[in-house]
Amino acid sequence: MKIIILLFAFVFGFGATVKKSADDMKKIQTRTEINEYKDYPNLLPEVEIVAEKQ
Repeated sequence: MKIIILLFAFVFGFGATVKKSADDMKKIQTRTEINEYKDYPNLLPEVEIVAEKQ
């Protein structure tokens, strides 16, 4: 019985480690993508006001 509990604890710990690693990889990927955009100029469209002043 102790062996089964020990195996369950190992499997649970391994699963938690894999999940944490996957979350960390997503954060690193997001941070890398944001850093790539820092080299680009402002990509927002320019708005030109063409209405007459009143």
